[in-house]
Amino acid sequence: MPRPKYKRVVLKISGEALQGDKGYGIDLRALDSISKEIKSVYTLGIQMAVVIGGGNIFRGEIAAREGMDRSTADYMGMLATVINGLALQDSLERMGVPTRLQTAIEMREVAEPFIRRRAIRHLEKGRVVILACGTGNPYFTTDTTAALRAIEISADAVLKGTKVDGVYDSDPLKNKKAKKFKRLKYIEVLNKGLKVMDGTAVTLCMDNKLPIIVFNLFKKGNVRKVILGEEIGTIVKE
Repeated sequence: MPRPKYKRVVLKISGEALQGDKGYGIDLRALDSISKEIKSVYTLGIQMAVVIGGGNIFRGEIAAREGMDRSTADYMGMLATVINGLALQDSLERMGVPTRLQTAIEMREVAEPFIRRRAIRHLEKGRVVILACGTGNPYFTTDTTAALRAIEISADAVLKGTKVDGVYDSDPLKNKKAKKFKRLKYIEVLNKGLKVMDGTAVTLCMDNKLPIIVFNLFKKGNVRKVILGEEIGTIVKE
C-alpha cells in the first residue's frame, strides 16, 4: 500500500458542494460522491476532520448586505452547517465510516460540543470528525474555522476542496486564458488577493506554517491523491 504523505488533515467543504446541480439544498448524489472520496482516505488509516459550510442553505453575508443584522444572519448560517453536517454524517455512516459530529454552538440532542481534546481522541480512534457551526462566532468564515481547527488539532495540512483544479490568477470558468499556480507563498496569496481562502484563514496558516492544498473535489480519486502526496491542484506554503 502507498505511504501517505499526511497523517492528519482538515478537509474544508463548501455548502455549495453538496447542492450538486440542484442549485439549492442537498443533492444526495453529490453528497454520496463526496462521502466516497472521504471513505477512500479513511481506508488508508488517515485521521480526517471535515469543516463544512452552509451556503447551499443560507449565506449570512448576503443576507446582511440586504439589510439583515449581520450577527443574526451569521448565526443562521451556522445553523445551516449543522443540517449539512448531519447529512454528511448519515451518508458516511451508511458507507461504514464511523463519525462524530461536533458543533461550536451547543445542541446536545444532535451533536457533541466541540472540545479539542475530545476531537483529537475521536481522530485517534479512527473516526471522521465533522465540525459544524464555524467558530461559533459571527463575522468569521468557515475557511477561518478550517484553519483554526487544523491548528488546534495539530493537523498536517488544510485541504480546500473546490470546483476547479487549483488557484488561478482569474476565474478559469470565465477566462480560458487564466493562469494556474502550482505553488504559492502565503504572502503572495495575500498581496495578490487570490481567492484561496479568506485573509484571516491564510494569515493563521502563515503564522503557524500550515500548508493549504487547493484541488478539485469533484474529480474522482483526488482526495486520495492529495493524501498520497501527488502534486495536483495548488499548494500554498512558505
